[in-house]
Amino acid sequence: MSSNTGEGKVVCVSGGSGYIASWIVKFLLQRRYTVRATVRDPSNPKKVEHLLELDGANERLQLFKADLLEEGSFDSVVQGCDAVFHTASPVIFTVNDPQVELLNPAVKGTLNILKSCAKSPSVKRVVLTSSIVAVLYNKEPLIPEAVVDDTWFSDPDFFTEHKWQPYILSKTLAENAAWKFVKENNIDMVTIHPALVIGPLLQPELNATSELVLNLINGTKTFPNTSFGWINVEDVANAHIQAYEIPSASGRYCLSERVLHYSDIVKILKNQYPTLPIADRCEDDESYEPTYEISKEKTKSLGIEFIPFEVSLRDIVESLKEKKFVNF
Repeated sequence: MSSNTGEGKVVCVSGGSGYIASWIVKFLLQRRYTVRATVRDPSNPKKVEHLLELDGANERLQLFKADLLEEGSFDSVVQGCDAVFHTASPVIFTVNDPQVELLNPAVKGTLNILKSCAKSPSVKRVVLTSSIVAVLYNKEPLIPEAVVDDTWFSDPDFFTEHKWQPYILSKTLAENAAWKFVKENNIDMVTIHPALVIGPLLQPELNATSELVLNLINGTKTFPNTSFGWINVEDVANAHIQAYEIPSASGRYCLSERVLHYSDIVKILKNQYPTLPIADRCEDDESYEPTYEISKEKTKSLGIEFIPFEVSLRDIVESLKEKKFVNF
Protein backbone atom coordinates (compact mmCIF):
# COMPACT_ATOMS: atom_id res chain seq x y z
CA MET A 1 0.00 0.00 0.00
CA SER A 2 2.84 2.42 0.62
CA SER A 3 3.54 3.65 -2.89
CA ASN A 4 4.04 7.36 -3.38
CA THR A 5 0.99 7.87 -5.57
CA GLY A 6 -0.32 10.66 -3.38
CA GLU A 7 2.81 12.78 -3.35
CA GLY A 8 1.80 16.44 -3.58
CA LYS A 9 -1.94 15.74 -3.64
CA VAL A 10 -4.44 16.99 -1.06
CA VAL A 11 -7.57 15.00 -0.28
CA CYS A 12 -10.42 15.38 2.22
CA VAL A 13 -11.94 12.64 4.40
CA SER A 14 -15.18 13.61 6.14
CA GLY A 15 -15.93 12.04 9.51
CA GLY A 16 -12.26 11.19 9.71
CA SER A 17 -12.35 9.63 13.19
CA GLY A 18 -14.83 6.87 12.26
CA TYR A 19 -14.11 3.17 11.85
CA ILE A 20 -13.77 3.03 8.05
CA ALA A 21 -12.54 6.62 7.73
CA SER A 22 -9.63 6.06 10.13
CA TRP A 23 -8.35 3.26 7.90
CA ILE A 24 -8.80 5.42 4.79
CA VAL A 25 -6.75 8.16 6.47
CA LYS A 26 -4.07 5.62 7.48
CA PHE A 27 -3.73 4.24 3.94
CA LEU A 28 -3.78 7.72 2.34
CA LEU A 29 -0.97 8.87 4.63
CA GLN A 30 1.01 5.72 3.74
CA ARG A 31 0.62 6.69 0.09
CA ARG A 32 1.95 10.17 0.90
CA TYR A 33 -1.24 12.15 0.39
CA THR A 34 -1.83 15.26 2.44
CA VAL A 35 -5.10 14.52 4.25
CA ARG A 36 -7.65 16.99 5.53
CA ALA A 37 -9.84 15.07 7.93
CA THR A 38 -13.02 16.65 9.28
CA VAL A 39 -14.25 15.82 12.75
CA ARG A 40 -16.99 17.33 14.88
CA ASP A 41 -14.62 18.11 17.74
CA PRO A 42 -10.87 18.23 16.99
CA SER A 43 -10.14 18.93 20.67
CA ASN A 44 -11.61 15.60 21.86
CA PRO A 45 -8.68 13.16 22.30
CA LYS A 46 -11.05 10.13 22.04
CA LYS A 47 -11.93 11.26 18.53
CA VAL A 48 -8.52 12.30 17.20
CA GLU A 49 -5.64 10.73 19.14
CA HIS A 50 -5.64 7.53 17.08
CA LEU A 51 -5.38 9.66 13.92
CA LEU A 52 -2.55 11.83 15.26
CA GLU A 53 -0.56 8.66 16.06
CA LEU A 54 -0.64 7.39 12.45
CA ASP A 55 2.58 7.28 10.42
CA GLY A 56 2.89 10.51 8.47
CA ALA A 57 0.24 12.33 10.53
CA ASN A 58 2.75 14.90 11.84
CA GLU A 59 3.71 15.95 8.35
CA ARG A 60 0.57 15.47 6.30
CA LEU A 61 -2.59 15.24 8.42
CA GLN A 62 -4.70 18.35 9.01
CA LEU A 63 -7.78 18.21 11.23
CA PHE A 64 -10.76 20.48 10.58
CA LYS A 65 -13.91 21.08 12.55
CA ALA A 66 -16.93 20.77 10.27
CA ASP A 67 -20.61 20.15 10.88
CA LEU A 68 -22.51 18.10 8.32
CA LEU A 69 -25.74 19.93 8.96
CA GLU A 70 -24.28 23.39 8.47
CA GLU A 71 -24.37 24.36 4.81
CA GLY A 72 -21.04 25.78 3.67
CA SER A 73 -19.07 24.37 6.58
CA PHE A 74 -17.07 22.21 4.13
CA ASP A 75 -16.40 24.96 1.57
CA SER A 76 -12.93 25.92 2.76
CA VAL A 77 -11.94 22.32 3.57
CA VAL A 78 -12.58 20.91 0.08
CA GLN A 79 -11.19 23.99 -1.72
CA GLY A 80 -7.95 22.82 -3.32
CA CYS A 81 -8.59 19.10 -2.74
CA ASP A 82 -8.18 16.58 -5.58
CA ALA A 83 -10.65 14.12 -4.05
CA VAL A 84 -13.25 14.04 -1.31
CA PHE A 85 -14.04 10.83 0.58
CA HIS A 86 -17.41 11.34 2.22
CA THR A 87 -17.71 8.74 4.96
CA ALA A 88 -19.41 10.83 7.64
CA SER A 89 -22.88 9.39 8.11
CA PRO A 90 -24.23 7.85 11.29
CA VAL A 91 -24.30 4.06 11.58
CA ILE A 92 -26.85 3.42 14.32
CA PHE A 93 -29.18 0.44 14.37
CA THR A 94 -31.47 1.54 17.21
CA VAL A 95 -32.73 5.11 17.28
CA ASN A 96 -35.22 7.22 19.17
CA ASP A 97 -35.63 9.96 16.58
CA PRO A 98 -34.76 8.67 13.09
CA GLN A 99 -35.20 12.07 11.43
CA VAL A 100 -32.73 13.83 13.71
CA GLU A 101 -30.31 10.98 14.40
CA LEU A 102 -30.12 9.41 10.94
CA LEU A 103 -32.05 10.95 8.07
CA ASN A 104 -30.94 14.59 8.42
CA PRO A 105 -27.21 13.86 8.85
CA ALA A 106 -27.25 11.26 6.05
CA VAL A 107 -29.24 13.16 3.43
CA LYS A 108 -28.63 16.82 4.26
CA GLY A 109 -25.04 16.11 5.26
CA THR A 110 -24.31 14.40 1.93
CA LEU A 111 -25.91 17.23 -0.05
CA ASN A 112 -24.03 19.87 1.97
CA ILE A 113 -20.67 18.29 1.24
CA LEU A 114 -21.56 17.82 -2.44
CA LYS A 115 -22.57 21.49 -2.65
CA SER A 116 -19.13 22.40 -1.32
CA CYS A 117 -17.54 20.11 -3.94
CA ALA A 118 -19.59 21.76 -6.69
CA LYS A 119 -18.02 25.11 -5.71
CA SER A 120 -14.47 23.73 -5.81
CA PRO A 121 -13.03 23.23 -9.31
CA SER A 122 -10.04 21.31 -7.91
CA VAL A 123 -12.16 18.27 -6.90
CA LYS A 124 -11.73 15.55 -9.53
CA ARG A 125 -13.83 12.86 -7.89
CA VAL A 126 -16.02 12.24 -4.87
CA VAL A 127 -16.02 8.77 -3.29
CA LEU A 128 -19.14 8.28 -1.19
CA THR A 129 -19.41 5.63 1.52
CA SER A 130 -22.85 4.15 1.13
CA SER A 131 -23.88 0.69 2.33
CA ILE A 132 -25.04 -2.64 0.96
CA VAL A 133 -28.38 -1.81 2.59
CA ALA A 134 -28.91 0.78 -0.16
CA VAL A 135 -28.70 -2.12 -2.63
CA LEU A 136 -30.42 -5.16 -1.11
CA TYR A 137 -34.00 -4.28 -0.30
CA ASN A 138 -36.52 -4.26 -3.12
CA LYS A 139 -39.04 -6.76 -4.42
CA GLU A 140 -36.34 -9.31 -5.30
CA PRO A 141 -36.22 -12.16 -2.76
CA LEU A 142 -32.89 -12.71 -0.98
CA ILE A 143 -32.62 -16.46 -1.53
CA PRO A 144 -29.70 -18.81 -2.36
CA GLU A 145 -30.29 -18.34 -6.11
CA ALA A 146 -30.08 -14.55 -5.85
CA VAL A 147 -26.91 -12.80 -7.00
CA VAL A 148 -26.96 -9.22 -5.79
CA ASP A 149 -24.89 -6.71 -7.76
CA ASP A 150 -24.51 -2.98 -8.34
CA THR A 151 -27.61 -2.84 -10.56
CA TRP A 152 -29.85 -3.51 -7.53
CA PHE A 153 -31.32 -0.51 -5.73
CA SER A 154 -33.17 -0.55 -2.43
CA ASP A 155 -36.70 0.77 -2.71
CA PRO A 156 -37.47 3.42 -0.05
CA ASP A 157 -41.10 2.24 0.10
CA PHE A 158 -40.02 -1.25 1.06
CA PHE A 159 -38.82 -0.59 4.60
CA THR A 160 -41.93 -0.65 6.67
CA GLU A 161 -41.04 -3.71 8.73
CA HIS A 162 -37.28 -4.10 8.91
CA LYS A 163 -35.57 -3.74 12.25
CA TRP A 164 -32.78 -1.54 10.92
CA GLN A 165 -35.31 0.35 8.85
CA PRO A 166 -34.32 3.96 9.69
CA TYR A 167 -30.65 3.20 9.00
CA ILE A 168 -31.47 1.47 5.70
CA LEU A 169 -33.73 4.33 4.71
CA SER A 170 -31.07 6.94 5.57
CA LYS A 171 -28.49 5.21 3.35
CA THR A 172 -30.94 4.71 0.49
CA LEU A 173 -32.28 8.28 0.48
CA ALA A 174 -28.77 9.73 0.83
CA GLU A 175 -27.49 7.75 -2.15
CA ASN A 176 -30.52 8.66 -4.29
CA ALA A 177 -30.14 12.36 -3.42
CA ALA A 178 -26.40 12.20 -4.14
CA TRP A 179 -26.79 10.69 -7.64
CA LYS A 180 -29.44 13.25 -8.53
CA PHE A 181 -27.22 16.12 -7.34
CA VAL A 182 -24.00 14.97 -9.04
CA LYS A 183 -25.80 14.44 -12.37
CA GLU A 184 -27.26 17.95 -12.21
CA ASN A 185 -23.93 19.48 -11.18
CA ASN A 186 -21.59 17.41 -13.31
CA ILE A 187 -19.59 15.93 -10.41
CA ASP A 188 -17.69 12.66 -10.89
CA MET A 189 -18.82 10.36 -8.06
CA VAL A 190 -18.24 6.71 -7.19
CA THR A 191 -20.19 4.99 -4.39
CA ILE A 192 -18.92 2.17 -2.17
CA HIS A 193 -21.44 -0.25 -0.63
CA PRO A 194 -19.88 -2.36 2.12
CA ALA A 195 -21.72 -5.16 3.87
CA LEU A 196 -21.21 -5.42 7.66
CA VAL A 197 -17.66 -4.22 8.28
CA ILE A 198 -15.37 -5.98 10.76
CA GLY A 199 -11.62 -6.21 11.31
CA PRO A 200 -9.13 -4.31 13.49
CA LEU A 201 -10.26 -1.12 15.25
CA LEU A 202 -8.02 1.95 15.10
CA GLN A 203 -10.40 4.12 17.13
CA PRO A 204 -10.83 3.62 20.90
CA GLU A 205 -14.62 3.58 20.76
CA LEU A 206 -16.89 0.68 19.89
CA ASN A 207 -18.72 1.05 16.58
CA ALA A 208 -22.06 -0.52 15.63
CA THR A 209 -20.79 -3.39 13.46
CA SER A 210 -18.04 -4.43 15.91
CA GLU A 211 -20.68 -4.50 18.62
CA LEU A 212 -22.56 -7.19 16.65
CA VAL A 213 -19.55 -9.49 17.11
CA LEU A 214 -18.95 -8.39 20.70
CA ASN A 215 -22.52 -9.43 21.52
CA LEU A 216 -21.85 -12.97 20.28
CA ILE A 217 -18.79 -13.50 22.53
CA ASN A 218 -19.85 -11.56 25.57
CA GLY A 219 -22.28 -13.92 27.21
CA THR A 220 -25.40 -13.17 25.15
CA LYS A 221 -27.36 -16.43 25.06
CA THR A 222 -28.87 -16.19 21.58
CA PHE A 223 -27.80 -15.15 18.10
CA PRO A 224 -30.01 -13.33 15.55
CA ASN A 225 -31.87 -15.28 12.89
CA THR A 226 -30.32 -13.21 10.12
CA SER A 227 -28.03 -13.71 7.14
CA PHE A 228 -25.80 -10.88 6.08
CA GLY A 229 -22.68 -10.08 4.06
CA TRP A 230 -19.39 -9.33 5.85
CA ILE A 231 -16.25 -7.50 4.74
CA ASN A 232 -12.89 -6.53 6.24
CA VAL A 233 -12.42 -2.84 7.05
CA GLU A 234 -9.01 -2.81 5.34
CA ASP A 235 -10.59 -3.99 2.07
CA VAL A 236 -13.23 -1.28 2.41
CA ALA A 237 -10.65 1.46 2.97
CA ASN A 238 -8.54 0.16 0.10
CA ALA A 239 -11.57 0.09 -2.22
CA HIS A 240 -12.29 3.75 -1.48
CA ILE A 241 -8.76 4.78 -2.45
CA GLN A 242 -8.71 2.59 -5.57
CA ALA A 243 -12.09 4.01 -6.58
CA TYR A 244 -10.42 7.43 -6.65
CA GLU A 245 -7.04 6.43 -8.11
CA ILE A 246 -8.30 4.22 -10.95
CA PRO A 247 -9.59 6.63 -13.61
CA SER A 248 -12.01 4.12 -15.14
CA ALA A 249 -13.75 3.39 -11.81
CA SER A 250 -17.38 4.45 -12.00
CA GLY A 251 -20.82 3.90 -10.54
CA ARG A 252 -21.40 1.66 -7.53
CA TYR A 253 -19.28 -1.08 -5.92
CA CYS A 254 -20.68 -3.76 -3.59
CA LEU A 255 -18.26 -5.10 -1.00
CA SER A 256 -18.88 -8.43 0.67
CA GLU A 257 -16.45 -11.29 1.16
CA ARG A 258 -19.23 -13.73 2.09
CA VAL A 259 -22.87 -13.84 3.12
CA LEU A 260 -23.28 -15.92 6.27
CA HIS A 261 -26.10 -16.79 8.62
CA TYR A 262 -25.28 -15.96 12.24
CA SER A 263 -25.30 -19.71 13.02
CA ASP A 264 -22.28 -20.08 10.67
CA ILE A 265 -20.47 -17.24 12.42
CA VAL A 266 -21.09 -18.87 15.80
CA LYS A 267 -19.59 -22.13 14.47
CA ILE A 268 -16.44 -20.36 13.29
CA LEU A 269 -16.13 -18.49 16.61
CA LYS A 270 -16.50 -21.70 18.65
CA ASN A 271 -13.79 -23.22 16.52
CA GLN A 272 -11.43 -20.24 16.94
CA TYR A 273 -12.22 -19.55 20.62
CA PRO A 274 -13.44 -22.76 22.26
CA THR A 275 -13.35 -21.25 25.78
CA LEU A 276 -15.48 -18.15 25.13
CA PRO A 277 -19.15 -17.99 26.23
CA ILE A 278 -20.43 -17.88 22.66
CA ALA A 279 -24.17 -17.51 21.97
CA ASP A 280 -25.37 -21.00 21.19
CA ARG A 281 -29.00 -20.84 20.19
CA CYS A 282 -31.07 -18.85 17.76
CA GLU A 283 -33.31 -16.05 19.05
CA ASP A 284 -36.39 -17.73 17.54
CA ASP A 285 -37.62 -21.15 16.40
CA GLU A 286 -38.26 -20.13 12.80
CA SER A 287 -36.29 -21.75 10.00
CA TYR A 288 -32.98 -19.99 9.38
CA GLU A 289 -33.08 -16.97 7.11
CA PRO A 290 -31.52 -18.03 3.77
CA THR A 291 -28.16 -16.84 2.54
CA TYR A 292 -27.67 -15.33 -0.91
CA GLU A 293 -24.76 -14.16 -3.01
CA ILE A 294 -23.28 -10.70 -3.47
CA SER A 295 -21.27 -10.47 -6.68
CA LYS A 296 -17.55 -9.71 -6.37
CA GLU A 297 -16.92 -9.25 -10.10
CA LYS A 298 -17.04 -5.48 -10.36
CA THR A 299 -15.17 -4.86 -7.10
CA LYS A 300 -12.31 -7.15 -8.20
CA SER A 301 -11.63 -4.59 -10.93
CA LEU A 302 -10.50 -2.26 -8.11
CA GLY A 303 -7.76 -4.78 -7.28
CA ILE A 304 -9.46 -5.93 -4.06
CA GLU A 305 -8.44 -9.49 -3.13
CA PHE A 306 -10.95 -9.93 -0.25
CA ILE A 307 -9.52 -10.89 3.15
CA PRO A 308 -11.25 -14.15 4.20
CA PHE A 309 -14.07 -13.78 6.74
CA GLU A 310 -12.30 -16.08 9.24
CA VAL A 311 -9.32 -13.70 9.32
CA SER A 312 -11.56 -10.64 9.72
CA LEU A 313 -13.45 -12.31 12.55
CA ARG A 314 -10.27 -13.19 14.43
CA ASP A 315 -8.96 -9.66 13.81
CA ILE A 316 -12.02 -8.04 15.35
CA VAL A 317 -12.10 -10.39 18.36
CA GLU A 318 -8.39 -9.77 19.04
CA SER A 319 -8.97 -6.04 18.61
CA LEU A 320 -11.92 -6.06 21.05
CA LYS A 321 -9.68 -7.87 23.52
CA GLU A 322 -6.75 -5.49 23.03
CA LYS A 323 -9.03 -2.47 23.51
CA LYS A 324 -10.48 -4.09 26.67
CA PHE A 325 -14.07 -4.41 25.44
CA VAL A 326 -13.82 -8.06 26.41
CA ASN A 327 -11.50 -9.93 28.79
CA PHE A 328 -10.32 -13.47 28.21
